[in-house]
Amino acid sequence: MSADQPTVTSRGLGAELRSLRKERRLSSTKIAEQLGWVQSKISKIETGKQKVTPTDVASLLAVYGVTGHERDRMIIKAENAGELGLWEKQGGMSRDSHTLIQLEAEATSIFNLEPLVLPGLLQTPDYTRALMKSGNIPESDVEVRVAARLGRQAILSRDDAPAVEFVIDEGVLRRLMVPAKPMARQLRHVVETSERPNVTVRVLPLSLGGHSGLDGSFMLLDFARQKPVVHVEHKISALFLEEPHEIEVYRSEVANLREITLKPAASVDFISAIARELDQE
Repeated sequence: MSADQPTVTSRGLGAELRSLRKERRLSSTKIAEQLGWVQSKISKIETGKQKVTPTDVASLLAVYGVTGHERDRMIIKAENAGELGLWEKQGGMSRDSHTLIQLEAEATSIFNLEPLVLPGLLQTPDYTRALMKSGNIPESDVEVRVAARLGRQAILSRDDAPAVEFVIDEGVLRRLMVPAKPMARQLRHVVETSERPNVTVRVLPLSLGGHSGLDGSFMLLDFARQKPVVHVEHKISALFLEEPHEIEVYRSEVANLREITLKPAASVDFISAIARELDQE
């Protein structure tokens, strides 16, 4: 694999290493001096642009004070960094994994299907807290995860923001994760976000009956100079796909979903109407 085509594994590992460094408030220049490396090596490792060896990772983890099971996990990840695809067991930040945050930050376009809950990039804090509570997330972890999710949403308002397309099932819009009034505010937030020039929202109406989107949520991310990735999320883990034949399956699904959803303008009107209904309850 060429240096300008890093795998999801190497990009995810780089994101974790960068997070560890920033948590400890250490500069890449200081770490490079301590290890006898050039500063650019740290940057390339953290962005997944340079092949990272288990020895490199072990050196960084020693500086960061990471030991035990977590050290072993990351070194094994380094050993497999050249392999395509990644099955990532998520701990700590759970659904807001470091790998996903890294990929969203690099993407030029994102397509996100959600048949069960509102997309994380569109959630209000109240909705996210209710979702965490329903998932039996420990109270001590909730606010950390809410903050992480809000942090992810910053990509929508960047100067170089990706083009993001959300497809949401009507059942999601009518599922009261919070009381009627806060849910109405949540839906209005979706409408307001859809006014951004880089954001498109589409609705799959219940009148469709069954549709292929009911198979489950996914996110298709495209990049300027790297290969596309599909992210499929589970309760405590995530699957990242990057093989060409896998990507093609999801591209076909994107085309199919665009055919059966309401048009963007009609979708926004549809969501606004539900919000008005909730305001009257």
